[in-house]
Formats: sequence, C-alpha cells, structure tokens
Amino acid sequence: MASGNSSNKKCHALLPTAGTGARLGGELPKQFQQLAGKPMLCYAIEAFLNTPQVDTIWIGVSPIFIDNPILQTISKGAKGIQFLPTGGPTRQETVRNTLAAMLQAGIAEEDWILVHDAARPGITPALIEKLINSVKLSNAGGILAVPLADTLKQADLDSVIAGNIPHSEKTIPREHLWQAQTPQMFGLKQLHDAIVSAIRLESDVTDEASAIELAGTKPLLIEGAARNFKVTHPADWELMQLLLSSATR
Repeated sequence: MASGNSSNKKCHALLPTAGTGARLGGELPKQFQQLAGKPMLCYAIEAFLNTPQVDTIWIGVSPIFIDNPILQTISKGAKGIQFLPTGGPTRQETVRNTLAAMLQAGIAEEDWILVHDAARPGITPALIEKLINSVKLSNAGGILAVPLADTLKQADLDSVIAGNIPHSEKTIPREHLWQAQTPQMFGLKQLHDAIVSAIRLESDVTDEASAIELAGTKPLLIEGAARNFKVTHPADWELMQLLLSSATR
C-alpha cells in the first residue's frame, strides 16, 4: 500500500486484538471467530488494505496466540501487515506496547496512527478516508463518532450496587453527547506519550481519545456511521452477521 497524500506524514493502522471476548463466549477470542464466512478480524484488515492512504497495518496479539496458525491464514497474500506479541492485560497496555514497537521499528514519530477495534467489522474504506482527510491537517487528531439519538437515563446508584432493577433518577441532555467509535487517529509519539502518562497516573481511559484529552488536547469529532458498531454481546454478533452477509450477496 502506498501513501495517498504528498505530506511526509504517513498513515498506519493499529489493531489491538489481545482481548478474550468473554462476554460473547466461544472457544476462540471473538476477533478470530468466524463471522459471515471469515474471522471477524479480517473485515477490519481488508478495510485498511483497501484504503490507499494507509501504508502499514500493525496488530497487537496476545503472546500466547502469536504462533496460532489462524494468523497465517488471515494475513496470507497480504503485504504490509505485522503481527506482534504486544498484547497486554488491558486494551491501553496493548496499544502502548504496540506503539512502542512501532517506534522501535523506525516508524516516524510524527506519522499518523489509526487505532481501530477489531470488534468493529463494519468499518469501510470510505469511513477511514473520511477520518484521514478531515484530521490530517489538524495537530489535535480526531476520532469517528456519532451524535447520540436516544434519550439517556441516569440510574439510581443504590439499586445498581445492590444488583436490583434500577430506577431512573433523571434524564441526561443529549444535545452535546457523541458516542465514540474507531478508528481514532493521532500522531505516533503524541499518542504513545499520552497513554504512558495516563497509565502512570492510573487514569480511567477507555479509548485513545481519553488519553489525549487527559494530556490537554481536544480531538476532532468526525461523524461515523451506525454500521460501525462494536460487537460485544451475542445480539451484536447476530446483527453484524446479517449486515455483512447481506453486503456480500
């Protein structure tokens, strides 16, 4: 894959895939389970492979899974893909370890990194290109996200703690609320240092943008798409299977 712009900054994809997918179940982690005819991870890889602006793809895998034959099947015939045993106990540790490996491998500190959840197989080259084209001129970086459409309710904490059916305490205004998606696009060293700092401070960062925000930067919000939802529960799996199966007919 060749870089698709004249800037010296190249774009690289990073897919943290060290999770176990416990909520979904199955013998394999969910990213390696068959979804609409192929391992779920393949859909994200193919989307980045078909995005001309993306130069390389780096996949952080649990060390105990790095020699699994399924990885060879996934990457067969594709160039620019690196599987690394950089998986850690948390998503952010996996991202940090993989970013560090990329720096050690000689990827330029200023290059753009697009971190994407393997559990979002509905990503498309068009969405990736939309993010890249919107963010590449900004030092703040940015993420795909969608404005919230549903009414939000805050549950009473006592019921939640007790494990009882919760009551609605109040309605949360949604006018300024967005639901974060991936990819999330930031400079390599910028993101690495932000995550290292967040981990050191034991901050509750649930995505890359959280770490960047903690470091004092405000990422851009680029509107994504409903199809780019995260597969977490069995119902999500069934819905995504229908979506992907219909797209290949």
